[in-house]
Amino acid sequence: MTDPETLVGLGDEEETELRRRRWARDRELRAPRSPQHLSTADFLTLGNAVCGFLAIYSITTGVLMPHLTGETTAPNRNSAATAVTLLLIGSMCDLFDGLVARKLRSSALGAELDNLADLISFGIAPAYFVAVWGIVSPDSNQQLSAFIALTVLLAVVLRLARFSAVKMRPGIFQGMPCPMGAMTVIAIVLLDPPFVPGLLMIFGVAYLMVSRIEYPKPQGLLATATLCWIVVSIGCLAAWAAGLPGGDMLMHIGAVAQITLAAMAPLLVIRRKVGEKVGDVRARRAESRGC
Repeated sequence: MTDPETLVGLGDEEETELRRRRWARDRELRAPRSPQHLSTADFLTLGNAVCGFLAIYSITTGVLMPHLTGETTAPNRNSAATAVTLLLIGSMCDLFDGLVARKLRSSALGAELDNLADLISFGIAPAYFVAVWGIVSPDSNQQLSAFIALTVLLAVVLRLARFSAVKMRPGIFQGMPCPMGAMTVIAIVLLDPPFVPGLLMIFGVAYLMVSRIEYPKPQGLLATATLCWIVVSIGCLAAWAAGLPGGDMLMHIGAVAQITLAAMAPLLVIRRKVGEKVGDVRARRAESRGC
């Protein structure tokens, strides 16, 4: 009997038939499942949504409620660190669900579930962080912080809607990715800068999310670097929450690095685009001179 997994010893007709069967099998395995079935990638997406909800719950019970009841005058760093860690885990789920969906069979619900989960973890959660910061921070303005929080939420809603409606080149995002924007907003809140400059920085992040600046998708080495950055950030938060020596410095360094990365990313993207255009112009001039 001929081994079905090898083409050695097969005639042309048998080889063609075997290739056709393989192609049909691969197409069946990779075809989206019906909406009644969830794929492995969908469970990662649902994990992202769960992390977003638990982050909101942690901030409410550990920071907002104690402040409103007068039980504490300082934010609970354990609850804050837990909430941010949950969102970082949600970012990991968001990073892997697309990779898993491309490798394994996806479902017809995949894209819709991903948008809804991103809205919870990277839209509602960071906006809620900003609103709570405006409540617990001294010398703050609750109405102004609520307005900026609403700006963050609307920016994520618009970005997700545009992602579904506008077709981009493969490997490209238009506007700052929601996970990056959400973690930058939370990094600003963790640093607890002066209130008005902090809100202006958050508004700038919201603008970058709805901008037309093209960002590369985290694939290959970039995905690995993103995962390493998430793991390092979780470690810094754990040290900060545990009150370890140097924990405060680690948290501040991580937050500043996140903000710096978010600020430099569009500049690097614009620089690359300008370099490509300059290269095209030089190539055309060289071609015209050659003619």
